[in-house]
Amino acid sequence: MTFFAWCMIAAGFGMAIGSFGTGLGQGLAVKSAVEGVARNPGASGKILTTMMIGLAMIESLAIYVFVVCMIILFANPFTEKVMQLAGTAAGTH
Repeated sequence: MTFFAWCMIAAGFGMAIGSFGTGLGQGLAVKSAVEGVARNPGASGKILTTMMIGLAMIESLAIYVFVVCMIILFANPFTEKVMQLAGTAAGTH
């Protein structure tokens, strides 16, 4: 496989793992918040505020993964070096 194909595969797996972890974390956070409100409805305002801040922190993980995947796909710092190595390897055959 070529370098660029591996970059596509790596970005796809990165997004899959990052999305899975983010979804799992957000689901657990909402579950716990709903349980907390069910136990103490008077504290729902504080629980909701804390949950929203936590969800924003969890969602930032997905955004970081997305940014890294876009860097791998479109601004890969190793592209030039790999192309140089591919050119010298092709010339030796």
